[in-house]
Amino acid sequence: MVDMHKPDMSIKGISRRRVAAFVVAVLTMVAMVACSGGYSFTGASIPPNAKTLSLKAFPNYAASVNPKLSQQMYEKLRTMYESQTSLSVTNNDGDLQVSGEITGYVTAASALSANDNVATNRLTITIKVKFVNLLDPDADFEQSFSRYKEYDASRDFSSVEDALVDQLVEELVDDIFNKTVVNW
Repeated sequence: MVDMHKPDMSIKGISRRRVAAFVVAVLTMVAMVACSGGYSFTGASIPPNAKTLSLKAFPNYAASVNPKLSQQMYEKLRTMYESQTSLSVTNNDGDLQVSGEITGYVTAASALSANDNVATNRLTITIKVKFVNLLDPDADFEQSFSRYKEYDASRDFSSVEDALVDQLVEELVDDIFNKTVVNW
């Protein structure tokens, strides 16, 4: 007769149910790692036979030029691809190729106060990107990405520029990464 008040113990005080749950969890993780061709935990959807991504610096053709922007875009994109994918980032001849140019860097008034003075200004950065997928030409695209941030017009632009650019570059890099390898 089974005593209903005692738990079913099997391995030194651990129930069979917990052992089974642990085994299922380990097998699931092993299966995910074994079947990981083309999938990563970041959501990247990369062809399994893609090994390299070539990334070119983005020349700055905007009418107003921030001298650090081109290098900042390149470094942030490089870091994103290296940290979030298994691709080797190269300068030339990658299975996937990302290039582009900075086409806009504009600050302009964005809102007026009650007495018709400028209350906020907006910094907008626009990047044109060309993506070539040598393994799947249907995935190729050319597209412009644009992001903006507003700031209080009473503040001098030079005092907020670096922080605004950092935020905008982060957003643009996310947009480019998602479009190239996540397919969102």
